[in-house]
Amino acid sequence: MSSTHTGRRAVITGGATGIGKATALRLAREGAAVIVNYVGEPGDAAEVVQEVESGGGTAVAVEADISVEEDVGELFRRARASLGGPPDLLVNNAGVESPKPLIEMELTDWEKVIGVNLTGAFLCSRDFARALVERGEPGTIVNVSSVHEQIPWPTYSHYCASKAGVKLFTGTIARELAEHGIRVVSVAPGAILTPINNELAEDPEKRAEIIAQIPWGRLGQPEEIAAAVSWLASEEASYVTGTTLFVDGGMTQYPGVKP
Repeated sequence: MSSTHTGRRAVITGGATGIGKATALRLAREGAAVIVNYVGEPGDAAEVVQEVESGGGTAVAVEADISVEEDVGELFRRARASLGGPPDLLVNNAGVESPKPLIEMELTDWEKVIGVNLTGAFLCSRDFARALVERGEPGTIVNVSSVHEQIPWPTYSHYCASKAGVKLFTGTIARELAEHGIRVVSVAPGAILTPINNELAEDPEKRAEIIAQIPWGRLGQPEEIAAAVSWLASEEASYVTGTTLFVDGGMTQYPGVKP
């Protein structure tokens, strides 16, 4: 087990599947105690906790809808109680997406995506930072953004707006929190094989279409994003704040998808 994050207390939103799961497992292997946030049925989160504990780590599953202020407050109260102090590492990973052309989009469609992807990052970051500033302790926030913080994506205007918002939210609070020793960074995945992208695994034609836009010639794995999160959160990245690390196989460099 690596000691990169020994003694750290981490909250991973949307930690039960995909990138969140890979990140929770990676940080736990590297010594962090982790809160695995989830919504809905607890099965996947319980499996992550079991895997962490079987490896000698510490993990606690906590249900919370991060778009709801009261749920976020309870999430961090339980995190402090379970981990013996305020978290010093927050990974704002939870996200949702659903295609809908602008002229067919309902306000509820817009609000759901913005609520989880952007408002959720705000609510969690606020509670996280408040506790650390009050105690005068340092910490790190890693926001999981997307290549779509800069690449337009037809029928996903709500998703793109949320991720573009995360970009400037990251930079702005990084400036605010630097004096308190709290770094804020983003990691922007490209096309990653996660449950939210199951169609890429099941539809060879769609998969080939996406791969054609990736100079590196393949889709990414959740573990590759987890590795980037781990590094960004580590002391090795102590001079990195207010910026986005793209982990996309060069997708943002492909002329067919650049804005």
